[in-house]
Amino acid sequence: MLHRFAPTGHLRRAALGLLAALALTACAPVVVSDAPPLPGPPDVGQISAPAVTPQSPRQAANNFLTVIRRMEPVIERECLARRTDNINCDYQFVVDDRLDMEPNAFQTLDRAGRPIIGFTVSLIAAAQNADELAFVVGHEASHHILNHLSRKSTSATAGAVILGGLAAAAGADPGTIGSIQRVGASVGSRVYSKEWELQADYMGTIITLAAGYDPVRGAEFFRRMPDPGDHILGSHPSRAARMAQVQRAVADVRSGRAR
Repeated sequence: MLHRFAPTGHLRRAALGLLAALALTACAPVVVSDAPPLPGPPDVGQISAPAVTPQSPRQAANNFLTVIRRMEPVIERECLARRTDNINCDYQFVVDDRLDMEPNAFQTLDRAGRPIIGFTVSLIAAAQNADELAFVVGHEASHHILNHLSRKSTSATAGAVILGGLAAAAGADPGTIGSIQRVGASVGSRVYSKEWELQADYMGTIITLAAGYDPVRGAEFFRRMPDPGDHILGSHPSRAARMAQVQRAVADVRSGRAR
């Protein structure tokens, strides 16, 4: 079931459903891996990882609702200021309360082109503080501002056409061509995935700062997630690359190179 958090006035009513889901999640805690701290650039102060302190369902729900309330106006303001295409900046936030879903957040569009940012209830439970939630919100919102969803679709189509054309030229049968086109679409959609994730980390850091949260502390969430490494066809950059990108963005804001 999806709980929607669009108009700010509806947050209190929606909190009841979220609180109930988090209470059930608390019976089966999310297990995440830990990793040793990574060194950061010398021009940005290191923020050590906070001690793991389990949150109560009520605290987790309150953190999430407070973050959405503070982040939404900042996100929509930044979207209007930074968009390069005529995209809709009226964000809607939803929570998937299915307890079997892994911690995850996503960005998509409804039929009218309105951006939707979604979170699984397990992600909300796994976040240790409001800074981590705020950074995830800023990151997903940045994907929309940077128009990554549309660009990903274009890349996937191009990959399918190119590989399908090569297969046809080589005399492949229609079934084989179709299979190759599907592979091409998958590869094409991943061509810029790592770069786009880092772009969203950078802009998400700026948005998180603008809302009054600490993105370096928020990015500590990465340390407890499995490290995807640096595989060529991986969809996400390595943990080290993402942490460095966050600290780079903070340094740029502090030095005036980015706003």
